[in-house]
Amino acid sequence: MNEQNLHALVGNVLQDLGGAFSVPLVQIGEQLGIYESLSAHGPCTAGELAKQTGLAERYLKEWLCAQAASNYVTFEQESGCFSMTAEQAFVFATPESPFYLAPAFGAAAAFQNNEPQVREAFTTGNGVSWGDQTKCLSCAVARFFRPGYQNHLVQAWLPAIEGMVEKLERGTRVADVGCGHGITSVIMAQAFPNSEFVGLDFHEESILAARAHATAHGLNNISFEVSRAKEMPGKYDLITLFDCLHDMGDPVGGMQHIRASLNEGGACMIVEPMASDRIADNLNPVGRMYYCASTMVCVPTSLAQENGAALGAQAGEQRLKDIIVRQAGFQSCERIAETPFNLVLKAV
Repeated sequence: MNEQNLHALVGNVLQDLGGAFSVPLVQIGEQLGIYESLSAHGPCTAGELAKQTGLAERYLKEWLCAQAASNYVTFEQESGCFSMTAEQAFVFATPESPFYLAPAFGAAAAFQNNEPQVREAFTTGNGVSWGDQTKCLSCAVARFFRPGYQNHLVQAWLPAIEGMVEKLERGTRVADVGCGHGITSVIMAQAFPNSEFVGLDFHEESILAARAHATAHGLNNISFEVSRAKEMPGKYDLITLFDCLHDMGDPVGGMQHIRASLNEGGACMIVEPMASDRIADNLNPVGRMYYCASTMVCVPTSLAQENGAALGAQAGEQRLKDIIVRQAGFQSCERIAETPFNLVLKAV
């Protein structure tokens, strides 16, 4: 046994345990608005923050110390004050930031609640359907992905499809497959009021949430229907799939039907988790996060469906292109955009 390697491993595990223990604390900070209050009011003691928030000082002090130990907030020894740097606020106190990661801790909590079912699936090889997973999962996943969609979809991804923004501005029909709670559908419907948007998802509870979401925004150019990708009705100039292709039990059948549902000159935009084609190249912080999520959610969801392809969240660009072009019959598939968390493809 190499003692140096042992100590390094123990150090890594301690970092992980600190992160795992932080999950409920970050959720508390986000849901009670503590991060935003601390960011807005500048350096302050636990007592001063308690007065500003109306929360119990003793709890706040312990919470602040834990956050400072995680480097999520900053502590000044001389003044006894806590504060947030611009970077810390960008990650924890700014919901419109593309790097707003506080909701990811809610997703982690949902994954933990899935543990008994997934553990059982390890022994049987069976899947765990999306509707049978922990009830807070769909909400947590929607909140986790929202910042990226909000900051990139209209601003960068749609403009990367030549001529598509002009079509959307004039008015066209769009299907958002695997729409979940309808976040992406609503973003597009708000940006392009002359176009008609249809959100489709096989999970009825998500569709009900999506309808409520659209109603809250007063949108009349959007509708939502319960449907699988390979059963979706209608013809469209644009069909989008956001972080759902790898969850499908039959991605080939789904993409074949999507291809048949495109009007001439139409395009399909597929957004998937960022991944390289080799496992070794995915052994990094982003890949680690996605492999964990894939084990707890994506693979069980796919295995519970017909065919159970179980691509996983780190399928990689070449495997996706093989499904889209060689197996589903699209003429071409190319990468048109990317972020540290997303791989964006266009298929025609």
